[in-house]
Amino acid sequence: MDRPVTLRAIADRLGVHVSTVSRVLNARAEDGARAASGETAERIRRLAAELGYRPNPHATSLRTSRSNLIGVLVPRLSDLVLATIYEGIEDEAAGHGLSAFVTNTRDDPATQRARTEMVLARRVDGMIFGDAHLDGRLLTETAAKGTPFVLVNRRAPGFPSATCDDVLGGRLVAEHFLALGHERAAVVAGPPHASTGADRTAGFLAAYRDAGAPEPLVEHSGFDTAGGRAAATALLPHRPAAIFAVNDFAAIGAAGAARDAGLRLGADIAVAGFNDTPLAAELPVPLTSVRSPMAEMGRRAVGLLLELLGGEPAESVRLAPSLAVRDSSAGPASRHDGRSSQETDRSATRPPDA
Repeated sequence: MDRPVTLRAIADRLGVHVSTVSRVLNARAEDGARAASGETAERIRRLAAELGYRPNPHATSLRTSRSNLIGVLVPRLSDLVLATIYEGIEDEAAGHGLSAFVTNTRDDPATQRARTEMVLARRVDGMIFGDAHLDGRLLTETAAKGTPFVLVNRRAPGFPSATCDDVLGGRLVAEHFLALGHERAAVVAGPPHASTGADRTAGFLAAYRDAGAPEPLVEHSGFDTAGGRAAATALLPHRPAAIFAVNDFAAIGAAGAARDAGLRLGADIAVAGFNDTPLAAELPVPLTSVRSPMAEMGRRAVGLLLELLGGEPAESVRLAPSLAVRDSSAGPASRHDGRSSQETDRSATRPPDA
């Protein structure tokens, strides 16, 4: 028996995005006219007819009561990383005739559940979770209610997500520290329920194991400056030569703890962060940080959600990071070649997973 023709098959044949095919073939007539240029829309309709495409009945039923709303849940929109991701979501959604709204959950399970119910009550077409916990309990409950959703920034097993390749990002920092001779290292790892911290820590530790270096110390914390300071304060008595904090704000807190202990950043101790927020390069001692594609993650999350809304399966994407090396991680190698006051960009050597 022949397999049914999918939107993705048509999109791949024509070299267009699956969401464009979905809007042309599945929207109401007046919406279809705006979905693509006349020539592209005609090519899509012609190929669909040739291949015998039939609309997905489930997707059709969803479209009859579309609200054109996407609900987005994040821990705190005051976090610059999450705000940048949301900008990408909002811009991409607007380009597809959808409106997005955001609510804060404070990363608290009870609040997450209450805000999820609030978003569902607004009869959204779909949801984007930026606050997923690795246990996936709330996500499993939400999936049973039938509203399509995807994850952004954080992942959870069994659900489509748009994330940075956090494991690779952690490895980039470890390889940088090891190249500078910093074998005694520590990690400010973030909360254990968040995949971002867990994966960045895992990549860092794996690189140290692969190099045969001593196992780095790990201290969990919040993602804020206070958490980074508290974790680094607990780690400093063990005299690490370098500290990797899994986001920039925690790294700033760690740098403050090092300063209070009388250590000179980039001379007595190396510190690196993650996300390369604009503040990182402007600090008194510029911060080495992993550059993650924050806005692009938001845009790709909307693309995944559109695939689900079109009745197509959505496959997770991981976007490649790069390392921006600055003065905070100066060491013997960087002082020797004169690069301690210059920023260098070490791009990932592996492509992102499709």
